[in-house]
Amino acid sequence: MESLPADKAANLRTIEGFVEQAAAQGARLVLFPECCITGYWFMRNLNVAQLAELAEPVPAGPSTQRIIELARRHNISVGAGLVETGPNETFYNSYVVAFPDGSWHCHRKIHSFEHAAMRSGSEYTVFDLPEGWRVGVLICYDCNLIENVRLTALRGAEILLAPHQTGAVRSRNPNLMGLIDRHLWDNRKADPEAIEREFRSDKGRGWLMRWLPSRAHDNGLFVIFSNGVGVDDDEIRTGNAMILDPYGRILAETWRAEDAMVMADLDHRLLADATGRNWIRARRPELYGPMTVPTGNECDTRKLKFEE
Repeated sequence: MESLPADKAANLRTIEGFVEQAAAQGARLVLFPECCITGYWFMRNLNVAQLAELAEPVPAGPSTQRIIELARRHNISVGAGLVETGPNETFYNSYVVAFPDGSWHCHRKIHSFEHAAMRSGSEYTVFDLPEGWRVGVLICYDCNLIENVRLTALRGAEILLAPHQTGAVRSRNPNLMGLIDRHLWDNRKADPEAIEREFRSDKGRGWLMRWLPSRAHDNGLFVIFSNGVGVDDDEIRTGNAMILDPYGRILAETWRAEDAMVMADLDHRLLADATGRNWIRARRPELYGPMTVPTGNECDTRKLKFEE
């Protein structure tokens, strides 16, 4: 999904269209990208007053109420991201999952870096879907840390919900993604192969294949990866939405240069003997104490990100 910066009304209309489409095809859960309601990368250039105007409380804000209403109306669970207003003038990169009965859960990004005034969350978010599946939520950079995914699995998650805004990210490191020429996106209807070739390259899918399947395989989890596509301020997001099984195999994916949805049926029977689940049973927790001891090399995510 391509989100428009600060145009919550337009973004919610796009979300509503996909919710209707997903429900009509029998889906029980539909996930949208990180900050899909508010827009994403442009927010780093906002002043605090502008960020406050963009943000909303959860669940009382109109956007969360709209997501709850869509879930209830279409009898489907809906996940969507936004900037949350917290207590005492704090802000969070948050993700709301609303259920058809009006209940909801919210995850605050653990490794937020988008704006100096935004705080990082300090809790893992794991809960049960109405259908009985146990799911966890990790937003974008949260998934980079293997510890976050493992702790989510240890809390019983069977599915990882992984909303992102990534692909074609600016970097000083030539071994990372790198930018996509805006002209290729603007010319996508005339020459779709040119932009989709970039989406499949190491700027998009190729980069994801270095690590995303291992999050599923090594933890015995289904992973639902939703991502922005198209213009995101001065970068081009690559989409590449996909669903992976607990063996790291791709069940469904897209690299189309447009708003798109992928769907898959998840087979619960795959979990029982998944390699990652057996590996977790072989853990030796008595050896892992040093993992919780600071080494002195720890660094704030925002500083790391803007030095990358």
